[in-house]
Parts: sequence; structure tokens; C-alpha cells
Amino acid sequence: MSQQTAKILAEGLHFGEGPRWHEGALYFSDMHAHALCRWREGQAVEVIARFEGPISGLGWQPDGTLLVVSMLDKQVLRSDSAGAFTLHADLSGLVPERCNDMVVDAEGGAYVGNFGFDLHGGGAPQTTVLCYVPPAGGAPSIAAENVAFPNGAVITPDGKTLILGESMGRCLTAFTIAAPGQLQDRRVFAEFPEGRLPDGICLDAAGGVWAASPTGNECLRLEEGGRVTHRVAVSQGAYACMLGGVEEKMLYILTAADSDPSAPAGSGRIEAAPAPYGRAGLP
Repeated sequence: MSQQTAKILAEGLHFGEGPRWHEGALYFSDMHAHALCRWREGQAVEVIARFEGPISGLGWQPDGTLLVVSMLDKQVLRSDSAGAFTLHADLSGLVPERCNDMVVDAEGGAYVGNFGFDLHGGGAPQTTVLCYVPPAGGAPSIAAENVAFPNGAVITPDGKTLILGESMGRCLTAFTIAAPGQLQDRRVFAEFPEGRLPDGICLDAAGGVWAASPTGNECLRLEEGGRVTHRVAVSQGAYACMLGGVEEKMLYILTAADSDPSAPAGSGRIEAAPAPYGRAGLP
């Protein structure tokens, strides 16, 4: 098994989430700063939009429309030609707690996770649903039920499989995409080692899944079946990851000292380490 330590590239964030490699830059949400950010190698982090509340998952539709998850509102917002954001879909009638990460498919439909319970307010863990928003927005539907804190998600390059990180289930779960928003053939892709759980995830060209694990201060690369092939140690809790950079073979990891919204700002970092395979699939 390969082991290495990530290098710190940027500091001073509040809490980074939802990293995406897009047009030669790393985009991400600074969740607790209510900001959409962009970072390029050798440059400072740039805030490109601010919101009234915390945001998480990001994704682009085929026409370039950017979708953003507004967590407390339980909404997905979309960008317009002027760079403003308007309502794309309201999930408040389907989810019990704040919305979280998201993956946008090749047609522009979005799969959106949620906490399922009041994580920071002492709520008891319970299962919840994974929602689907059609490309044009509007009424969302339930794509999967009884998932334990549906978090990071990826779609394979052929568009036929969605892999979901169930944080409280300590596993990656795979589904066959029978049709947009219709997930079938649920199965375990990989279970996590003791003391580790998945947060944000990304997929590589060899079919492995990189998963940020805040409980272990590391990113793990897992193959189907659960074998851990690589570990990347980081300086603090690892909450999300994305492959990008040259040949899309650099693993960027968003870290922070604590995920609680009340935690002091400034501990958030972008860390990175080279990866053996390039990025694949979505996001």
C-alpha cells in the first residue's frame, strides 16, 4: 500500500467543501463563510460569489449553468447569465435536515444528499433519502431511501453507476442508474476500515474511489471490494477531495480543524498530493 503526506497549498479558509476541477481551476464552497471560491496554482483563493447562508455541493450543467446547494434553505440554486443565483429546485418537502453534497449528471440532473438529522445540535443519527432534481429544475423526487448520511457521490464515465458515500454507514454504496433519478441494484462498493468514514469522494480512471476521511486525517483510495491501495495523510480533518491539475493527477484535499459551524474561522486549508491515476467520471 502506498502512503504519503500532502503538501499545504493554501490556508485561511473557514470550511471548504464540494471541490470541483473546472476549466483549469479548483472551485469549492467555503461552507461556513457562505462563499463560492476559486483557486489556481500559485494564486490566492478568489471569492466569486457570496450567499446568505451555508452552501455545499457544486456542479455544472451541459450548457455551463452552475448549480449550488443552499444547505439551510434545502434548495438547489442555479446561476444566470449575469452571475446571480436563483431557485432551481426546493427539496424542503422531502428532506428532514440540511442539504449537503451533490453530483450533476451528464444531462444536467442532480443527485443531492442531506444530513438526515441535526448533526451539530445533538440529534440522534437516522437514515434519510437521496434526492434527484431533473435538468430543468422544479419538482425533485426520491432516488434512494434508507441511506445513512448520503454525502459525496460520483457517476462512472459510462453514466451507468452512481457511487455514494454513506458517512454514518461507513461505506461506499453503488447503484445502477436505470433511468435519470431511478437507482436500482443497490450494493456495497467498499466498507471502510475501523475508525474511518467517507465524506467527500472522487473517482479515478482505474475505477478507484478517493475518499476524504475526517476521522483519520487522511484520504483513502479504495477499490471495489474494499481494498485500500493508497493513503494520503493531511494536517487535520479531511472533508472533501478532487483530482485535478496537470493531467488531472493531483489530489486536492480540503481540510479543517472542525466541521462545526461555530468553530473559529481560519483553519481551513487546501492540501495536495500526486495521485497514480487521473480523474474520471463526474463530478
